[in-house]
Amino acid sequence: MTLVEERVGFDAARRAMIDSQLRVSGVNDLTILAAFAAIAREDFVPEAARSIAYMDRAVPLGDGTVLAPALTHGQMLIAAEPVATDHVLVIGKPGAYLCALAARLAQKVTVAAPDGDWSANAPYSLILIDGAIEVAPESLGAVLADQGRVITGLIERGVARLAIGRRVLGELAFTKLSEADFAALPEFAAKKTWSF
Repeated sequence: MTLVEERVGFDAARRAMIDSQLRVSGVNDLTILAAFAAIAREDFVPEAARSIAYMDRAVPLGDGTVLAPALTHGQMLIAAEPVATDHVLVIGKPGAYLCALAARLAQKVTVAAPDGDWSANAPYSLILIDGAIEVAPESLGAVLADQGRVITGLIERGVARLAIGRRVLGELAFTKLSEADFAALPEFAAKKTWSF
């Protein structure tokens, strides 16, 4: 297969992803769909996984991490309602694909590891966590601007749900929206306790 044929195949797969995974599941914002159309998802996975980059499931990246399904990222962006003036922090492992999507929608985007220093460009009006958390550290609220929002997967009783967080009386409070396909981020796991 030539590079041109491969590119045409990926372009067709990207259109199919938008039409058969995103649109039918409520991701219909034209600006968000344009971001998905512009970003080559296959460039964010290892060479061996390029052929499955547009499947409707997480794509293993070979280092113990996964690229979340496109629908998960679409649901996050719909919940976030990004605007051009947003200053966005993407926390993820890997996070690069979500960062590329957000960069098409917002003024400034920074990507950081879950265990990285998030304060460099704070405060952020929008924080996108590319994975599911059990607990939100205090440092997360400290880098969130007034009226800012946090979009993530929130794990409760083993189930991940899309959630939006806002600062309420100095604390981050989350509203659960719907079940979603998020990989758990161990850096945000709750401390294990013994129970009888």
